[in-house]
Amino acid sequence: MKSPAHLLEQARDWLDGHGTKAWIAAMVLGFIFLWPVGLVILFYMIGTNRMGKNCGRGKWHRRNGHSFSTGNTAFDAYRDETIKRLEDEQSAFQNFLGNLRASKDRAEFDQFMNEQKDGEKTTPEYPTNPTQAPA
Repeated sequence: MKSPAHLLEQARDWLDGHGTKAWIAAMVLGFIFLWPVGLVILFYMIGTNRMGKNCGRGKWHRRNGHSFSTGNTAFDAYRDETIKRLEDEQSAFQNFLGNLRASKDRAEFDQFMNEQKDGEKTTPEYPTNPTQAPA
């Protein structure tokens, strides 16, 4: 099940894809069915500058792995290469962290097994009487 935040992001992206008219229609419907919803949408539109003519068009957006053109092909190519490089670095770093956790877990497990094998106690012995201090 998708979280409410994810559903709101999808609704925002859908409305952005359809432009200012879709935002205005959502606001009017919000006022008709439940006026606070229409008011929230109105303030959101004003606060995020979605009332303008272009309503997010012409700006660079990256949604669902697709980047929209800025009109400058050299910049678009540079941006796409940089984003791909950063995604590769992020993936390599995530793999490094996973390997680091696995090696740490392996070392802790090996230490535990060696202690068990040597007959050492892994937990301290507590006195049965709480007033006695450990020796």
